[in-house]
Amino acid sequence: MPDIRSALREATERLSATSDTARLDAELLMAHALGVSRTELLLRHLHSGPPASFTSILDRRLNHEPIAYILGSQPFYGLDLEVGPAVLIPRGDSEMVIEAVRLAREGQPTKRILDLGTGSGALLLAALTIWPEAQGIGLERSGAAREVAARNAEANDLTSRARIIAGDWTQGGWGSDLGRFDLILANPPYVEEDAELAPSVRAHEPAEALFAGPDGLDDYRLLIPAIPHLLAPGGTAMFEIGARQGDAVSALAREAGLAAKVHPDLAGRPRAVEMA
Repeated sequence: MPDIRSALREATERLSATSDTARLDAELLMAHALGVSRTELLLRHLHSGPPASFTSILDRRLNHEPIAYILGSQPFYGLDLEVGPAVLIPRGDSEMVIEAVRLAREGQPTKRILDLGTGSGALLLAALTIWPEAQGIGLERSGAAREVAARNAEANDLTSRARIIAGDWTQGGWGSDLGRFDLILANPPYVEEDAELAPSVRAHEPAEALFAGPDGLDDYRLLIPAIPHLLAPGGTAMFEIGARQGDAVSALAREAGLAAKVHPDLAGRPRAVEMA
């Protein structure tokens, strides 16, 4: 009977056509099947027999299902967040948005935070860890996503400070009763309809959270005109953007009477637009 070491070797070979991180994926999936950490797997279990459930878990990854969905969680800015098909998987790009807004708001009072299209709650909950005196609202139209965000708030002991509410910015008057905020965050849909995406993204992550018309700007056109009515004096809005959208989103901000500043990611590509 093959041991886990040989099962990992075979799984890595099979996953190499699906993933750029085949060995890491194989180890994470095996650890998940065993119910142990990856470190414990590598230190204590390599000579054990593989669990029967590993085959079905591996098949899911071979079918391009994101590993975060298989594991059911994703780390983000020091938080462990539940994820599933109802929400986008939080990525390092969004961690950069949080870091950019942390620096932009340094030394300024931040008492009320709004996250537009909160999904898993990643941006809102990360921001609440930075500003421990703040209260936050996560606006989300998907009921399934709101449930995930609420569970993440509870799991990270932020339920008393994070309110997850229903809202849809495609409907008139969506922000009229929200009040004003020191900080507004958003990672709206911004992918062009015909964009080439990895199969793991196009086939598995929620399309309504990805696509925003032919140029990827439809949701910015709806959201940005409302920002001046939602920002408190001295407030900041920070929107995640696609790498080619800095100029277009900045122009929309200026049309709404806002100053705009583009923030790059670690690779130097435009990744967020700050508005004030």
